[in-house]
Amino acid sequence: MHMESVKPSSVTPSKSKLARTFAKVLHVRAVTGIAPVDGLNNVKGDADLKNEGNVIKEDEELQKRKATEALLAKAFASISTVKASYAQLQHAQSPYDPDVIQAADQLIVSEFKTLSELKHCFFKKQFDPSPDRAILQAKLKELESVNKTFEITGKKLESQARLKESEIIFLQEKLEETNKQSRSIEKKLNQSGSLSVLDNLHISGLSPNHFLTVLRHTVRSIRNFVKLLVNEMRSADWDIDASVNAIIEQNVVYWKEDHKCFAIESFVCREMFDSFNFPNFSLPNESLPDKNKRQLFFGRFNELKPVKAMEFLSGKPRSPFAKFCRIKFLKLVHPKMEASFFGNVNQRNMLNGGEFPDTNFFTSFAEMAKRVWLLHCLAFSFEPQASIFQVEKGCRFSDVYMESVSENDEEMTVESEPRVAFTVVPGFRIGKTLIQCQVYLSQVMVKKSTFREQKRR
Repeated sequence: MHMESVKPSSVTPSKSKLARTFAKVLHVRAVTGIAPVDGLNNVKGDADLKNEGNVIKEDEELQKRKATEALLAKAFASISTVKASYAQLQHAQSPYDPDVIQAADQLIVSEFKTLSELKHCFFKKQFDPSPDRAILQAKLKELESVNKTFEITGKKLESQARLKESEIIFLQEKLEETNKQSRSIEKKLNQSGSLSVLDNLHISGLSPNHFLTVLRHTVRSIRNFVKLLVNEMRSADWDIDASVNAIIEQNVVYWKEDHKCFAIESFVCREMFDSFNFPNFSLPNESLPDKNKRQLFFGRFNELKPVKAMEFLSGKPRSPFAKFCRIKFLKLVHPKMEASFFGNVNQRNMLNGGEFPDTNFFTSFAEMAKRVWLLHCLAFSFEPQASIFQVEKGCRFSDVYMESVSENDEEMTVESEPRVAFTVVPGFRIGKTLIQCQVYLSQVMVKKSTFREQKRR
């Protein structure tokens, strides 16, 4: 039997390969602390090392981002503090508070220094080692500054509100004072004292100028009542246009919206001056003496002139003037109108019962009725008696017999031959003297052209 000997060259490589493998396993165990299971553990170990490096890098970037956020939070907090301090500095100017101003100024300077330090830290990359804590502190500081700014703004608004309230109180007092003066002037105009120029007047010294004086006060009193009437209409939500159209009974083109009050004034004058040319002036069963009528009317004029209307009515509820007030009110103020204005017809009921209502509305009416009554008494104190006339609608305007109630209105452009829409205040004749009637000129052209005069009985 022939046996071959083993060659050294064929055994040595196997031992060398095994040694190298064993050495590598020991090296991996030394690095990772884990013995590899198989050959794949070599690749896994390399991936773990790479992931661990990425985690470390992300953590560093997160820390850097937080540090930057902390720096910005500190900067915004300082800016908010500067803003709050500046607002406090402004607020302390009025009223002047030197201590607050000095403290706010020092705080502003301190915050500017803080901002300068933050700038240097940013360029030198010197960040706060505890960014989370720094961010919370900066946010708290910013919120305190914002809250302080709001408090100062609130105080400023309160101060402005108090100032406005003071101005309102001052203006209210001024308005009340003006209203008192206005009421005082209006009261003087409505009282008989405004006719003091006719004191000590004798019947032999009567002239058209005296009649014109009473007429002017009468028209003023009528317009005061018309103003009150229009205000009551508006308070009761009346349709002013419909009311005006019902009064005039024609389509009138008004130059201004406010001119519609002339239509209401025309209605009041028409009712109050109705039967003016008759001696009994709408009073039924009023007997007058055949002789000394002038003295009778002039005596009535002097009796009523110095007394307030309501005082006279209270003292003489059965006098001719009291009867006149009762008849004219019931005719001028319709029951539906009174009910709409006041919710009842108590004033009407009192008048029908022989009493006189103590209301602002009736008091204004009584003052107006008094002036109309005085004018009537004075008209029949003349010899010959004064007569009344009015112009028909469509009449061509004539400055001999008429004057326009809106002649001072600069916006009106009257036509070459203007026409009368309606008479507002009637005119009067006293002997050879003619007192013009007041008319409203409309854009409506009507061919009819006449004027009429009431006939005396």
